[in-house]
Amino acid sequence: MPARSPHVDGMFWGVIVVLAIVLALPENRVGARVQTEQGGAPAFQVDPSWPKRLPNNWVLGQLASVAVDSRDHVWILHRPKTVPDAEIKAGKTVAPPVVEFDPQGNVVQAWGGPGAGYSWMEESISDYPRGSPAEHGILVDYKDNVWVTGNGDVVLKFTRAGKFLMQIGERFKTAGSNDTKLLGNPTDMAVDPATNEVFVSDGYLNRRVIVFDADTGTYKRHWGAYGKRPDDGPAVNYEPDKPLPQQFFIVHGLQLSKDGLVYVCDRQRDRVQVFRKDGTFVREAVVAKDTPAGAGVILKGPLSAGVTKAGVGSVFRVGFSADPQQEYLYVAGNSKIWILRRRDLQVLGSFDVGGTHHMAGADSKGNLYTTGRRSPEKFQFKGMPTTSSGR
Repeated sequence: MPARSPHVDGMFWGVIVVLAIVLALPENRVGARVQTEQGGAPAFQVDPSWPKRLPNNWVLGQLASVAVDSRDHVWILHRPKTVPDAEIKAGKTVAPPVVEFDPQGNVVQAWGGPGAGYSWMEESISDYPRGSPAEHGILVDYKDNVWVTGNGDVVLKFTRAGKFLMQIGERFKTAGSNDTKLLGNPTDMAVDPATNEVFVSDGYLNRRVIVFDADTGTYKRHWGAYGKRPDDGPAVNYEPDKPLPQQFFIVHGLQLSKDGLVYVCDRQRDRVQVFRKDGTFVREAVVAKDTPAGAGVILKGPLSAGVTKAGVGSVFRVGFSADPQQEYLYVAGNSKIWILRRRDLQVLGSFDVGGTHHMAGADSKGNLYTTGRRSPEKFQFKGMPTTSSGR
């Protein structure tokens, strides 16, 4: 049996274990206490009954990502190769990497992994960030197609039943942040219903957003930080009290709002940048700028030259509130969900979520879903307080 990796997004298990111990306190698991910083903020509470027990004696590895579809079904992408050998020897069965849950938390179906005609993602962190844990991002688009991406420089598109439809990029081939065909370890995707374009955060290796036709994979456009042409020269350290770097470092996630804006996570720069769909820069916000640097991340390769304070950052993924105006922006990272007022990116509050790196935007009822540790977690929307909310 092949060895299973003990890593999460380049962090060693030693760091993860320490964080897990600290974050496993009852308050983090039972109540989502919103710490209001300015004005009112939506309140949330953990739903301990969701999800239900997995069928078929299944067990999950580290969760890579989570998405919600138009029916409020929740989809997760996990990393099968991270299931500990001891659990396999104890008779557990590793679930397929893509798992669909209904709103009540029951498993509907599961599929994924290597197959004919496409290149599934592979585990390889020996040269992080060139290599990273295999599975990384999942999206269910407005046509109910399922998109996944991760280590290996490809984006894959499937039907909701798991039939392969399209691959963008080539297996472990890259040509830099201004190439129009190849990717560089992409991390996340969003599909625009108005134009049927797929936006890709690209990624761990490249430093850009790139856009393709969602049916044909035809290249449309790309851009870097501040809407500029991306530069693959040596990166610079992020210093919280100095001017922000003019290039992205690890472009870790993105989402499209209903009013046509693209929200991009520059994870290790602790910032969200907002663009119009043509790449025009609109604004940015820094979240938790003093997030500790160097937390277990080992950087190698020419693109990381000079970077000694990368950390894991505070901005992993973003999502929106369920109201028609999407008034609130939710930012996941640094073991919290930060709540921002979307119109001006003012931080309104935050709550602990126990080590999550990824989050799905709100379902139709306003609930949020996170990757948790090795099980997805549901945070029920509890309304709009005007002061700090408890349980």
